[in-house]
Amino acid sequence: MRRVIRGLVPASYRPSFLHAADRRWPETNCYVDLLIEVLHAAGYDPVAALGFTIAQDFEGDHFTFFKFPTADLQRLYGVDIEELAVFDRLDARVVTQIGRNRLPMVEVDAFYLPDTRGVSYRIAHSKSSIGINALDPAKRRMEYFHNAGYFMLEGEEYDALFPAQDAASGLPLFPYSEFMKFGRSPASDNLVGASRCLFAHHLARRPKENPIAAYAETFAWHVEALADRRPEYFHTYAFNTLRQLGANFELLSSYIEWLGGHGLHGLERAAETAGAVSEGAKTMQFKLARAMARRRFDGLAEMLAPMVAAYDVTMDVLDAKIAPELAYKAA
Repeated sequence: MRRVIRGLVPASYRPSFLHAADRRWPETNCYVDLLIEVLHAAGYDPVAALGFTIAQDFEGDHFTFFKFPTADLQRLYGVDIEELAVFDRLDARVVTQIGRNRLPMVEVDAFYLPDTRGVSYRIAHSKSSIGINALDPAKRRMEYFHNAGYFMLEGEEYDALFPAQDAASGLPLFPYSEFMKFGRSPASDNLVGASRCLFAHHLARRPKENPIAAYAETFAWHVEALADRRPEYFHTYAFNTLRQLGANFELLSSYIEWLGGHGLHGLERAAETAGAVSEGAKTMQFKLARAMARRRFDGLAEMLAPMVAAYDVTMDVLDAKIAPELAYKAA
């Protein structure tokens, strides 16, 4: 079975430190987690591409489902992401790309992913992105990246993810699919310099208003809506709000620390306050879970004020320390 990234064994795979169990948010969202692990396994430093996290916004009812900008990946690593045209059998298209040393990424139903055992596997249907590193249709076996690891499935799960279908049959619909193209030359051979320029670009395009303050202004409405929901709804709500906020800012804190380790000094306070936003979101998520069980939401809104202040400090420090010459330009 041919592999795009060679030498990987599911049972002994070691994830990136960004997915270490002792982090506040060992997992973020399926797309970011997937790309972190693919970049890590391919020998790239995924932290260099995390500057985009500075631009997260509150979108009126959820925090931005943050994703690596494809232009950043091309500039830093020479990695392109293109949409995969799917027709006839999905696994045939996947095999074609693997044969060209390209890694397909497919949205699938986590109901059939054994690595989600105890969460989604054979319990609940939900879409999730995987990166397929190896596929053997004859043996009905697949090795894939998902969330914080590298896994294998076969047999019935393979059949569920790759049902027999053709373009004329209409249903079921083909899933959204992409593929990663490796091996192109990055736009700069100075990874740190290019990363710093991209960070200045993303800092300049960040929300004009504090997104946590915007969330706080609508929180009473959120509480009113939550009060009428079953406790199980907490997971859906928290994933799209507090988890996206907290996970994003933990990655931002790690990126700021990375900059400090690569010569951009004076950012310790920004790393600390970005971490405080992440920690605050985690604490609030725990308290929200208990509040939904008790149907009592008092005291939650007040928890947002320190996070609002920490966000402002983070931006103030970064505005003062990121030099003007780091504006978006070719490194």
